[in-house]
Amino acid sequence: MEKSPDAFRTISEVAEELDVPQHVLRFWETRFSQIRPMKRAGGRRYYRPNDVDLLRGIRTLLYGEGYTIKGVQKILREHGVSHVIAIGRGEIQAAVPVVDVERAALPEGARRAVSGSAASPVEKAERPPVLTRAQVEELKLALTELGNARRLLERTLAEEEQE
Repeated sequence: MEKSPDAFRTISEVAEELDVPQHVLRFWETRFSQIRPMKRAGGRRYYRPNDVDLLRGIRTLLYGEGYTIKGVQKILREHGVSHVIAIGRGEIQAAVPVVDVERAALPEGARRAVSGSAASPVEKAERPPVLTRAQVEELKLALTELGNARRLLERTLAEEEQE
Protein backbone atom coordinates (compact mmCIF):
# COMPACT_ATOMS: atom_id res chain seq x y z
CA MET A 1 0.00 0.00 0.00
CA GLU A 2 1.45 3.35 -1.06
CA LYS A 3 1.60 6.26 1.37
CA SER A 4 -0.03 9.61 0.83
CA PRO A 5 2.29 12.32 -0.55
CA ASP A 6 1.77 14.21 2.73
CA ALA A 7 2.68 11.24 4.95
CA PHE A 8 5.84 11.20 7.02
CA ARG A 9 8.63 8.91 5.80
CA THR A 10 11.09 6.78 7.71
CA ILE A 11 14.81 7.06 7.06
CA SER A 12 14.76 3.78 5.14
CA GLU A 13 11.97 5.05 2.88
CA VAL A 14 13.78 8.34 2.22
CA ALA A 15 17.10 6.58 1.62
CA GLU A 16 15.46 4.29 -0.92
CA GLU A 17 13.59 7.16 -2.63
CA LEU A 18 16.75 9.28 -2.95
CA ASP A 19 19.02 6.30 -3.70
CA VAL A 20 21.48 7.13 -0.92
CA PRO A 21 22.48 5.02 2.07
CA GLN A 22 20.87 5.79 5.43
CA HIS A 23 24.21 6.72 6.97
CA VAL A 24 24.59 9.48 4.34
CA LEU A 25 21.29 11.02 5.45
CA ARG A 26 22.46 10.90 9.08
CA PHE A 27 25.78 12.48 8.05
CA TRP A 28 24.00 15.26 6.14
CA GLU A 29 22.06 16.03 9.33
CA THR A 30 25.40 16.82 11.00
CA ARG A 31 26.47 19.12 8.16
CA PHE A 32 23.18 20.88 7.35
CA SER A 33 21.37 22.27 10.39
CA GLN A 34 18.33 22.87 8.15
CA ILE A 35 17.65 19.11 8.04
CA ARG A 36 15.49 18.48 11.10
CA PRO A 37 13.44 15.28 10.91
CA MET A 38 11.01 14.61 13.71
CA LYS A 39 12.49 12.16 16.20
CA ARG A 40 10.31 9.85 18.23
CA ALA A 41 11.16 7.78 21.28
CA GLY A 42 14.23 5.73 20.64
CA GLY A 43 15.56 8.28 18.13
CA ARG A 44 13.54 6.99 15.17
CA ARG A 45 13.46 9.65 12.45
CA TYR A 46 10.37 10.73 10.54
CA TYR A 47 10.79 13.03 7.56
CA ARG A 48 8.11 15.50 6.45
CA PRO A 49 7.55 16.06 2.70
CA ASN A 50 9.53 19.34 2.85
CA ASP A 51 12.41 17.50 4.58
CA VAL A 52 12.48 14.99 1.72
CA ASP A 53 12.42 17.80 -0.88
CA LEU A 54 15.27 19.58 0.94
CA LEU A 55 17.28 16.35 0.98
CA ARG A 56 16.53 15.83 -2.72
CA GLY A 57 17.78 19.39 -3.44
CA ILE A 58 20.96 18.80 -1.43
CA ARG A 59 21.49 15.50 -3.26
CA THR A 60 21.04 17.26 -6.63
CA LEU A 61 23.57 19.94 -5.73
CA LEU A 62 26.13 17.49 -4.33
CA TYR A 63 25.81 14.60 -6.76
CA GLY A 64 24.27 16.19 -9.85
CA GLU A 65 25.96 19.58 -9.91
CA GLY A 66 29.28 18.73 -8.25
CA TYR A 67 29.06 21.16 -5.34
CA THR A 68 30.93 20.46 -2.13
CA ILE A 69 29.22 20.39 1.25
CA LYS A 70 30.69 23.81 1.94
CA GLY A 71 29.28 25.08 -1.37
CA VAL A 72 25.79 23.75 -0.57
CA GLN A 73 25.99 25.33 2.89
CA LYS A 74 26.75 28.64 1.21
CA ILE A 75 23.77 28.27 -1.15
CA LEU A 76 21.52 27.53 1.83
CA ARG A 77 22.90 30.57 3.65
CA GLU A 78 22.60 32.95 0.70
CA HIS A 79 19.44 31.68 -1.03
CA GLY A 80 17.63 29.90 1.79
CA VAL A 81 16.00 26.55 2.36
CA SER A 82 13.07 27.30 0.03
CA HIS A 83 15.52 27.71 -2.89
CA VAL A 84 17.06 24.28 -2.28
CA ILE A 85 13.60 22.75 -1.74
CA ALA A 86 12.54 24.20 -5.12
CA ILE A 87 15.60 22.55 -6.70
CA GLY A 88 14.59 19.28 -5.01
CA ARG A 89 11.07 19.56 -6.40
CA GLY A 90 12.40 20.34 -9.88
CA GLU A 91 10.70 23.76 -9.88
CA ILE A 92 14.00 25.50 -10.64
CA GLN A 93 17.33 24.31 -11.95
CA ALA A 94 20.51 24.72 -10.02
CA ALA A 95 22.50 27.56 -11.55
CA VAL A 96 25.94 26.95 -13.01
CA PRO A 97 28.81 29.10 -11.74
CA VAL A 98 30.17 31.66 -14.24
CA VAL A 99 33.59 30.03 -14.26
CA ASP A 100 32.11 27.09 -16.15
CA VAL A 101 30.58 29.34 -18.82
CA GLU A 102 33.84 31.19 -19.34
CA ARG A 103 35.71 27.95 -19.86
CA ALA A 104 33.01 25.59 -21.19
CA ALA A 105 33.42 26.32 -24.90
CA LEU A 106 37.22 26.41 -24.84
CA PRO A 107 39.43 23.44 -25.74
CA GLU A 108 41.18 21.87 -22.71
CA GLY A 109 44.54 23.52 -23.46
CA ALA A 110 42.93 26.93 -23.71
CA ARG A 111 41.07 26.35 -20.44
CA ARG A 112 44.35 25.90 -18.60
CA ALA A 113 45.80 28.98 -20.34
CA VAL A 114 42.81 31.11 -19.29
CA SER A 115 42.65 30.01 -15.67
CA GLY A 116 46.14 28.71 -14.99
CA SER A 117 44.68 25.29 -14.19
CA ALA A 118 41.42 23.44 -14.24
CA ALA A 119 38.95 24.70 -11.63
CA SER A 120 38.62 22.32 -8.72
CA PRO A 121 35.21 21.32 -7.35
CA VAL A 122 35.94 23.52 -4.33
CA GLU A 123 36.54 26.57 -6.56
CA LYS A 124 33.33 25.77 -8.42
CA ALA A 125 31.38 25.48 -5.17
CA GLU A 126 32.68 28.74 -3.75
CA ARG A 127 31.47 30.87 -6.66
CA PRO A 128 27.89 32.06 -6.41
CA PRO A 129 25.62 30.38 -8.95
CA VAL A 130 24.43 32.89 -11.54
CA LEU A 131 23.38 31.13 -14.76
CA THR A 132 20.93 28.33 -15.50
CA ARG A 133 21.90 25.37 -17.68
CA ALA A 134 19.75 26.77 -20.51
CA GLN A 135 21.67 30.05 -20.35
CA VAL A 136 24.97 28.16 -20.38
CA GLU A 137 23.87 26.26 -23.51
CA GLU A 138 22.87 29.52 -25.22
CA LEU A 139 26.25 31.04 -24.40
CA LYS A 140 28.10 27.97 -25.67
CA LEU A 141 26.20 28.25 -28.96
CA ALA A 142 26.97 31.97 -29.18
CA LEU A 143 30.68 31.31 -28.54
CA THR A 144 30.72 28.67 -31.27
CA GLU A 145 29.07 31.07 -33.70
CA LEU A 146 31.56 33.81 -32.79
CA GLY A 147 34.44 31.39 -33.35
CA ASN A 148 33.06 30.54 -36.79
CA ALA A 149 32.66 34.24 -37.61
CA ARG A 150 36.24 34.91 -36.47
CA ARG A 151 37.64 32.17 -38.72
CA LEU A 152 35.63 33.50 -41.68
CA LEU A 153 36.93 37.03 -41.06
CA GLU A 154 40.53 35.81 -40.74
CA ARG A 155 40.21 33.82 -43.99
CA THR A 156 38.75 36.85 -45.79
CA LEU A 157 41.52 39.13 -44.54
CA ALA A 158 44.19 36.61 -45.53
CA GLU A 159 42.72 36.38 -49.06
CA GLU A 160 42.68 40.18 -49.38
CA GLU A 161 46.34 40.37 -48.36
CA GLN A 162 47.26 37.86 -51.06
CA GLU A 163 45.59 39.91 -53.77
